[in-house]
Amino acid sequence: MRRARRASGGDRSGGDRWRRGRLIALAAVLVALLMLGHARVPNGFGRLGSLLETFLPWLGVSVPLLLLLAAVRRSATAGVAVLAPAVVWCSLFGGLLLDKRSERSGGDVTVVSHNVNDENPDPAGTARALAASGAGIVALEELSPRTAPAYERALAASYPYHRVLGTVGLWSAYPLRAVRPVAIMPWTRALRATADTPKGPLAVYVAHLASVRVRPGTGFATARRDEAARELAAAVRAEPLRRVVVVGDLNGTTDDRALRPLTAQVRSAQREAGDGFGFTWPAAFPVARIDQVLVRGVTPVSSWTLPRTGSDHLPVAAALRL
Repeated sequence: MRRARRASGGDRSGGDRWRRGRLIALAAVLVALLMLGHARVPNGFGRLGSLLETFLPWLGVSVPLLLLLAAVRRSATAGVAVLAPAVVWCSLFGGLLLDKRSERSGGDVTVVSHNVNDENPDPAGTARALAASGAGIVALEELSPRTAPAYERALAASYPYHRVLGTVGLWSAYPLRAVRPVAIMPWTRALRATADTPKGPLAVYVAHLASVRVRPGTGFATARRDEAARELAAAVRAEPLRRVVVVGDLNGTTDDRALRPLTAQVRSAQREAGDGFGFTWPAAFPVARIDQVLVRGVTPVSSWTLPRTGSDHLPVAAALRL
């Protein structure tokens, strides 16, 4: 009789493991559906879709948290359900965890881009750090009349060719021609140039799209950035050269649908040849990659972030095969 009761109790305990934790299981399924269907989240009021896509990789943090809750509740149902967001996250972002740089070698041109921050306390030190990367092309954003001369002086020895237009600048070891502003905003925050590399001409676009804000009542304010992205996309679409690189602070990730007019035309060097997510902002604890190296007609062979400077962004770099 006791043995029968013990057996019956064991059955009940096993059944409880499958009945417990249904709310945790439901949360796991909802997270998986949110990741799978992020493109269907409306982007009307508050630009919720863009906000979600900016930080989409961070939904993966829910997986160990839900798994912990499932263990605490001793719920077999929740434990199995947590597999759903884990599998979806790995299918979306698992490839970014691989170091794709080790699979390739070489590169004809190395490009560095950095939002140097107009309040940078050490522009000369920042410039020296960027020059030490050995890049053939250096693009800077958020220059000001106060700081631009400091960068010009510090970079002059390594880069004989350079142009500054508005708040963006380009320094090059290769001759530059056809340098012109790109009208993405009422003031100059983008330029286009041809760099005459040993392997032929390369069209270089340097851009700093409008900043975004998260405000109570209005949500993710991106209207000016989105319009600037469309203008930049139109310029890149009309570019006659086959080899194109677009660099700069786009104030958005390549997952953000609002940047699709541009990102549909070019490829991310970080996604194709990087190591990890390559988050760049804020520099103290990066949570999003909003500084980009995007290419068309060339092959990224390596992509990485450089050490922190006096800016609130990390510099980004990519080696390209022309």
